[in-house]
Parts: sequence; C-alpha cells; structure tokens
Amino acid sequence: MITISFYQGTLSIAVNSESSFIVQSIPGCKWDHRTDCFRLPAFKYHELITILYNEKIPYEDKARQYEILPMDLKLDRTPFIHQQQAIESWEKFRKRGYVVLPTGTGKSFVAILAMLHVKRSTAIVVPTIDLMHQWHDNVKNSFPNIPVGLIGGGNYEPASITITTYDSAYIHFDKIGNLFGLVIFDECHHLPGRTYRLGAEFILAPYRLGLSATPERLDGGHNDLNYLIGPCVFRKEINEMAGPYLADYDVVEVTARLSAQEREEYQKNRTLYLSFLRRNYIQMGRNSWQKFIQITHRTEEGRRAFVAYRRQKQIAQATPSKLKTLEYLIRKHHKERILIFTHDNATAYKISLRFLVPVITHQTKIKERKDILKKFSEGIYSIIATSKVLNEGVDIPSASIGIILSGSASVREHVQRLGRILRKHGDKKAILYEVVTEGTSEESVSQRRREHNAYKRG
Repeated sequence: MITISFYQGTLSIAVNSESSFIVQSIPGCKWDHRTDCFRLPAFKYHELITILYNEKIPYEDKARQYEILPMDLKLDRTPFIHQQQAIESWEKFRKRGYVVLPTGTGKSFVAILAMLHVKRSTAIVVPTIDLMHQWHDNVKNSFPNIPVGLIGGGNYEPASITITTYDSAYIHFDKIGNLFGLVIFDECHHLPGRTYRLGAEFILAPYRLGLSATPERLDGGHNDLNYLIGPCVFRKEINEMAGPYLADYDVVEVTARLSAQEREEYQKNRTLYLSFLRRNYIQMGRNSWQKFIQITHRTEEGRRAFVAYRRQKQIAQATPSKLKTLEYLIRKHHKERILIFTHDNATAYKISLRFLVPVITHQTKIKERKDILKKFSEGIYSIIATSKVLNEGVDIPSASIGIILSGSASVREHVQRLGRILRKHGDKKAILYEVVTEGTSEESVSQRRREHNAYKRG
C-alpha cells in the first residue's frame, strides 16, 4: 500500500520496494532521506494518481482534503457559444488547460461554468486586490449558499471557495494547497514569474483553468503554462469577436514630430547607445535586457550608454508635440469618453495638470480610484489619464476612445489597452489612437505590434 500525504507544498509518498520504481519514474520525484519517503511537487498530484490508477496499484490518499460542493448556479443566464465551446474543450483535456478570450467576452463566466462542472473546493488566483474583491462579488452572486473567503489585502479567510492574489498564493499555498480540487488562475500570463509559479506548484488541485486575453510573454515564460496549468484548450482573438460580442473598432496611428533640437539630441543619444550594443555584441530582444543591464553597470562607458538609452527613449515618448496631438484628439472627441494611456506617471500627471482631467496611477488611493471610475462611468468625468494600472482588471464599458501616448514594446500591453474600450455599450464604435513619434524606434515597435491578429480585420 502506498500512502500519500501533503507536506509544505509537496507530496510525501511512503512506498514499498515493489512499487518504488513506478513512483521514481515521475519527473520531479526525489528521495528525501530526512523522512525516508519520496517527494513530489504538489501539482504533480494528478499525474501521480493517474499512474497509480492505470497500474492498478492500491494507495491511501491522506493528501486530498478538498470538498464536493452542492453547487447550483443562481444566475438565469445562458452561456454564449464561445463560452460553451471553451468549457467543452477544457473538459476534453481532462479539465486542465487555459482559455484565451479577449477582454469583455466573459472569461469570468467561463470560470463560473468550470466551477459548476467540477463541483469541488476552488481557489481563484488574481493579480490585484481590486480584482480579488470583484471576483468575490461575482462568485457570491453565482453561488450564494457556498462559503466564499479571501486571502490577501489583510484578509485570511480560507473557505470552500477562496479568492486570493498571486502575491498571497505563493506565501500560503504550501500550507493550504491540499484544500482545493480546482484552481483558477485569472490573468494567467502572470503565473510563470519566478515566485508566482510557486503558487501553482504548491497546490495539488487536479483540475486547473487559466484565463487570459494575452498569454504571450516577452521572456517566453508562457511556454511554462503547459507545465503549470495545461495546454491552451480554446482561443479566440479580438478580430474574431468584434461585432457580436465586442464593440466594433478601428486602430489609428497618428504621427508626432520632434523639433530640430530634439531630433539632434535624440540622434546623439541613440548613436551612443547603439554603438555600445555593437561593440559588446548585444542584440536587443528576448532575454537580452538583463545582459545589457549587467554590462552597462561595469564601466563608465556602460553607464553613459545606459543614460543615453534612457534619454533617447524619453525624448521619443514625451516630446511636447504629442501633447499638441492629444489636444487635437480631445477636441475632436469631446462628446465621448476618453482613456489616455502613458508609459510613466510623470507624463500622466503632466496631462492631468495641462488638461485639468483626473489621473489614476499606482499612487492613487483605492477610494479615490473607485470614485474617479464611478464618475467616469456616470459621465461626470469624460476623460481619465493613466499610466499602466488600468491595463487590466477594470471594467469601463462607457469608454469608447483610447489614446496611447506612450507604452512598452509589449504586444500584450497594447492589446490590453485596446480591450479597455471594447466592451459593448449601446451601439458605440471604439477607436484606439496610437501616437507615434516619427523617425524614432517607436515606429518599428508599432510595426511589430501591428502583426498581432487584433489588427487583421475582415
């Protein structure tokens, strides 16, 4: 008889010599001489049980402590076709894998359907405190008779359904990771991070669902989702959903120009930066940023190159001509609700002061942020300036115009910002403006982003 126990985010496996070779064959299994048993990461529970079942090896399971829940969906709501297809595909993959759907097409309802199908104690992991509370309200409304708890933001209330943040999951799941049969990772592109992935490894939940509109990562970490959750089981892009499920939209590029003085300073700094890259055989791309940082901090020449890199980027992103372009776009769409996105807080605050509009950054208190978003939704405010905090996890259906003054090279960030203005709201048509500085690296970055399916219409 094999005995399986849960201990500090791992599975302790006491086994006789006859069956030890079966257990040892599982990747990641190690002998622990301190306790005279084999050890596996907890998330290998599904693989272990499947092997033991197929080999008809008897076992005693002391690890699993999750409940079967008496779930009945309260909401009188019929799933859309894409939501039903997503769940059916997930079930075909043995209820393990991630679903990719654009913002505003009902990813959270797919999760509710998954919970209804599995009927097991569930952990839901989200990136922010705001999202944690949104999920709490959503789940409580769907399953009013099931206890719902929170872990994060000063709360520690494990329950039959527990909603937590990525920051709290990797801290607590080594102690409570055996209490859940289903784990749902919202915005699962966060999961492959060095510490966040521990939250997935410490929980034994055999059923796993990931949700994301933009799973790809610049560091290639999205490939680890197959390992931590399961494969991509269903995917729809923005251009496939526009019309029936999302607002129709256009993406428009607007050009800004540097002054003669800015152009001269930009070229000087960019030449210095690029010359340093060539001399040190650095090709900027995936995983090269860390190498650049390490080399630039070794010498005075390297430090000058780093300063030059920062300066040329700052010139392109924050040229005053972008604010003139912004003024034109605000006047053009003065009757609509506008979100203005920047790469940095300083530019967001500059816009707020110049145009007398509310601003939301990571420094904005939660109460103030909620008040701004509420007044924007009600039409009291028609414009919000923000840096990165509204890229994900907020519901702003009334916004129809997005203006990107500056951002990163990440396709994900760009698609997330587009997603902020695509929720259905009446018969609105959304427009996303991307303000690009002519003759700078912003042009090539914009071109790479435009290879995404969101730009391929019709």
